[in-house]
Amino acid sequence: MAEERFHIAEWYGRPFKDLGDWDRVKLAGHNVGGAAMSKAELARMVALEEQAALGTLAPKQVNRLDALRDKLTRQQAEELPCPFRTDSPHPTCTKPGGVCSIRIYREEAGTIEPIDGKRGRLRALCPWRFHQDGTAFDKIGESILSDPAPLRAGEVGFLESTGNLDSDPGEDVGRIDMILVKSNGPGGSPMEWVAVEVQAVYFSGKKMSIEFDHLKLTQGKLSMAQEKRRPDYRSSGVKRLMPQLLTKVPTLRRWGKKMAVVVDAPFFYSMGKMERVPHLSNADIVWFLVDFKQAAPGEPYRLEVVEEFYTTLESATLGLTGGVPVSQVAFEDRIKAKVQN
Repeated sequence: MAEERFHIAEWYGRPFKDLGDWDRVKLAGHNVGGAAMSKAELARMVALEEQAALGTLAPKQVNRLDALRDKLTRQQAEELPCPFRTDSPHPTCTKPGGVCSIRIYREEAGTIEPIDGKRGRLRALCPWRFHQDGTAFDKIGESILSDPAPLRAGEVGFLESTGNLDSDPGEDVGRIDMILVKSNGPGGSPMEWVAVEVQAVYFSGKKMSIEFDHLKLTQGKLSMAQEKRRPDYRSSGVKRLMPQLLTKVPTLRRWGKKMAVVVDAPFFYSMGKMERVPHLSNADIVWFLVDFKQAAPGEPYRLEVVEEFYTTLESATLGLTGGVPVSQVAFEDRIKAKVQN
């Protein structure tokens, strides 16, 4: 039987399989980090550039702008861009290793190819992967707000500390990934908005740098992954996403607001069965399932929303849990078996 393993699908936004050998070697040797500008620095540079265009910069501001321009030049020389981020005019990849997504490859008769069908879909590892061109957010706006181009507000504080050992009262202790605001309503009307959470998947297995080292040794030759890895949907769903929903959705529901959740289709279908509700008005959560499709070899993968799924919070919780309790008798039989051993 042919062997199957998960390996890189997209690397720094580029299709891994379609890269040249030397490109793989270069990417394997790249280190993410030191030269990246902060959001505050980029915002400050944009503001100063606008003032410079008007001729209103003070001498100190001229020096500051020159320093920021020099830092941007260094960033562009030493860092690799992220083609998916929409939060910055000069986005770079900040994910260690730069792996955007993984997929299953099969080795048969010395040939390595990605598998087809639903199991062959890409599994996103980085949350920024879901931001490509704002496609998912525009679809959410169209479906829930009747606005195909909603305004976006990222990382909005939702929970405030009541005061404890590590935080002061009023300090942000929880944010919502994205708020989409209706922009095409009549003037003076109440604000209409929807909350959005984005969830990528973690993987279990040995660190990805093992693959980078192997690529450097083999001069970038395409081969099967050296180690076995798999998407860890349980950690990503039960331990990460479910607490977010349980914390935020009850308040949103009281406010009469919806929660949109963006995941890739394999993530959703790895969970337990959820009961679909037939209409948006009866839903607490709207799942927007995406897939990543390639028009032709060598072309970048493009994000597409392939399905919308309406659920209640309770149904989503059961689905994320991904199982049903055994009977008490069966459970106690298992206890006896453990005790006897």
